[in-house]
Amino acid sequence: MTTKEKPAAGPLTIAEIAQQAGVSIATVSKVVNGKSEVSPDTRALVEGVISQHGYRRQKKRTQTTSLIELVFHELEGAYAMEIIKGVEQIASQHDLAVVLSQAQSRQSPGRGWIEGVLARRPVGVIGVFEGLDESQQRQLHHRGIPLVLMDPTGEPGHDLPSVGASNWSGGLSATRHLIDLGHRRIAAITGPARILSSRARLDGYRAALDGAGLKIDPALIREGDFNVTDGLVHAKKLFALPDPPTAIFAFNDAQALGVYQAAVASGRRIPDDLSVVGFDDLPSIQWAIPGLTTVRQPLGEMAAAAATMVIAAANGEPSASNRLILATELVVRESTASFRVSS
Repeated sequence: MTTKEKPAAGPLTIAEIAQQAGVSIATVSKVVNGKSEVSPDTRALVEGVISQHGYRRQKKRTQTTSLIELVFHELEGAYAMEIIKGVEQIASQHDLAVVLSQAQSRQSPGRGWIEGVLARRPVGVIGVFEGLDESQQRQLHHRGIPLVLMDPTGEPGHDLPSVGASNWSGGLSATRHLIDLGHRRIAAITGPARILSSRARLDGYRAALDGAGLKIDPALIREGDFNVTDGLVHAKKLFALPDPPTAIFAFNDAQALGVYQAAVASGRRIPDDLSVVGFDDLPSIQWAIPGLTTVRQPLGEMAAAAATMVIAAANGEPSASNRLILATELVVRESTASFRVSS
């Protein structure tokens, strides 16, 4: 099947796209509306025509429902709750409801998800996950449903609006705090290397060590997956080193709690024998004893900003910037103290 050549100026209607692609109007309608009953080759052909010429909707625009779609790759824990509260705060001000969904994988939502979104016709979509594939992005775009990424785990495209935090600065300030306390053997328990925020925090950690003239020891850097078990397992391995760390920077609060457990199991006292810094400052961390020094990531504010951006886009309002970065802040509590030489 080949695309029929037809000169055209400006975006095409469904009928014109069908003529260009050599398929039926019904087939083009199914592609535009995200229906699944179209072969991959035909779908690619139609989307190719739309990408080349654009798609002109009929004057009678399909009404959207009063919904914002919020999709996570993993819908659990205090992290997700802070984001939900931030989005709902803005949504309620605009008489909108929030629909929650979870991706079928950590890479991008499955085909069933995009069909559900197009059927629900939300005002916009906020994605908290790896990202959407190009086909899903096109389907949202062609339906006039704006997409904003919240705390993207990969580098977002230049034309895709996103909201994030200053992870590099957060990693830098956490590590500098430990250096200023006299620590020189500072370990880092990171998140997955594929995640942008984890790489940025690690770069900040390395920059702080380099700025202080401290050698970076690869044995002190352990890659985790942002959960309590990682903190526990990696801390135990760090304690078993011939020259163990006197301080650990965990790349999220959950990992920091795992470090707490490992410290208790090894007979170490926090902060007398080991200083610990986390990242996020989620409300649930207030129960940690001693109080956890951590980097506050303003998740609620980030989520509210993402909701504001998606509503503005739905109303056709221009955005000052496609990439919004909110500041992080080091919150010092009782889990860090000056380095003490063991007697």
